[in-house]
Amino acid sequence: GRLEAVTQQMGYHPQYLDSFLKTQHYLMHMDGPLPFDCRHYIAIMAAARHQCRYLVNLHVLQFLRAGGDPQWLRGLEFIPPKLRNLNEINKILAHRPWLITKEHIEKLLKISEWSWSLAELVHAVVLLAHCHALASFVFGCGCEQDEGLGGQGSLKTLSLGNQCFCEATASNSCSQELLCINRKRSLDSCMELDSLRERMQRIHVENEGRDEMRLLQQDREEGEGRGAEGVQGGTEHCSDPSAGFSPFADTDGEVTGATNLACYMQDPDFGYQDFARRDEDQTQVFRVQDYSWEDHGFSLVNRLYSDIGHLLDEKFRMVDGLQSSAMAKRQGCEPSVFKRGIWNYIHCMFGIRYDDYDYAEVNQLLERMLKVYIKTVTCYPEKTNSEMFDRFWKQFKHSEKVHVNLLILEARMQAELLYALQAITQYMI
Repeated sequence: GRLEAVTQQMGYHPQYLDSFLKTQHYLMHMDGPLPFDCRHYIAIMAAARHQCRYLVNLHVLQFLRAGGDPQWLRGLEFIPPKLRNLNEINKILAHRPWLITKEHIEKLLKISEWSWSLAELVHAVVLLAHCHALASFVFGCGCEQDEGLGGQGSLKTLSLGNQCFCEATASNSCSQELLCINRKRSLDSCMELDSLRERMQRIHVENEGRDEMRLLQQDREEGEGRGAEGVQGGTEHCSDPSAGFSPFADTDGEVTGATNLACYMQDPDFGYQDFARRDEDQTQVFRVQDYSWEDHGFSLVNRLYSDIGHLLDEKFRMVDGLQSSAMAKRQGCEPSVFKRGIWNYIHCMFGIRYDDYDYAEVNQLLERMLKVYIKTVTCYPEKTNSEMFDRFWKQFKHSEKVHVNLLILEARMQAELLYALQAITQYMI
């Protein structure tokens, strides 16, 4: 269950890495409202919105290890309606979080066979925001292009039961207590490696069988005459068995991941639009003075999903406390001023404003190439390429560039949480 490339990058800031790993472990592997397999499937849905194969492959493997149904990996049409109903807020939070309303929340919580509880929904919302923001970090630091991971769409199977999530890098400062917890629980519901391979091989065989049946059916149809119905190859449908996940384990234990991420999302053309160009009838500017993380979001999320508020708050504070004196000195300002400029610029792109901040400072503090980089990684990370990371701030150290990406990760996550938690609060009121 390791995020090797991610933790190597975060390892430049060990204190933050420790806080991140604790939060990641709590969300995915500790007691909480959602079943373990559903947590990983929600992570798959979230990462797929940004075409982040690195994270999708990671959670596909962990989904199977947690005892998840391999059929779900064929796409959204094969999962329970309750989970599929999460697709709408996943889409909105990933690209235009200002559109989320209490009506979206009410629709999920309404009394029916597939309704969510408030606690389950809060857990899901935190997972979605966490994975969307982590996808930004993955693309921003080039982890998606890492050999053998995102670039090739494959993962190496891990030895179960003896690998700690925190052992991904030697440079982190994870506590021994957390290390022991990880080893002891070992994903809570994980299967033995042989069983995992057997399940993956079985679904591969089943998919091959369905492909053969489909081809035979096509041959029969062609034999009966080519009609208008035979010309349907222009659009691939996610219910096609070959369009989803065809995992298999070869003799070296390598697992091939998802071949088509489109089966994990609906409305793929829905993406980020500049908040400043929104229609007049859309939501107004979100003012932090009216609803903030410190005064409102923290207490709500902590009440409905015990202790996660403390972990998130620690992570927000940790990234704010990272040393950035060299970066700020190059820009001719104080570290706190420089970091706040980046944070507020990210929030501004999502329509979140601070009444006590002079936004003219953003243009003074952030050079154009840096602003372009921040906006790309924040709003459409899948468009980030490896050259962008090298091109911006050539005079800056690698660790300083990672620091910027950590600010993007946390500012984006908090922005999504503010909109979602405000909608939940309005529903409760």
